[in-house]
Amino acid sequence: MSRLDSFIARMMAQKILLDAAAAELRAAGDHRPGPAIELGLGNGRTFDHLREALPSRRIVAFDRSLEANPRSVPPAEDLVLGEIEQTAPEFARRFGATGALLHADLGNGIPADEIRLHRWLPGAVLALARPGALVVSSTRLEHASLLEEPLPPGVAAGRYHSYRRA
Repeated sequence: MSRLDSFIARMMAQKILLDAAAAELRAAGDHRPGPAIELGLGNGRTFDHLREALPSRRIVAFDRSLEANPRSVPPAEDLVLGEIEQTAPEFARRFGATGALLHADLGNGIPADEIRLHRWLPGAVLALARPGALVVSSTRLEHASLLEEPLPPGVAAGRYHSYRRA
């Protein structure tokens, strides 16, 4: 599979999983409080999609630096800049594990970087996501408190991952 075909399949899987998570949160309403948390703002496409899918929910975005399209920049109070490995735990210490939905799209496919990411990302997710939260990730997350959810039709195993915080 070409890198372009792989990218398209990953984006389709991401959209399917985020749309399913957003539908669940909209249906739950006030019974599932907390923001959506985006780890990896990047260009802001996913943030923009979540903003449309969850119009009444706060979305907090994290990234190393602000590189997003100006139309996809969160308000200053909902943007956390710096190394996510450090800013996520700091945010969690200040505000607690409040996220009702957490999306992480941080991997780059470089083996050494992926190994490092696997070391800290599960802990950051647990620090930010409230019990029962939905977690959607481009990276496989291994932790006893992250329970793998079944993938909906259209998402190939291993392409993208869905969890629920125990």
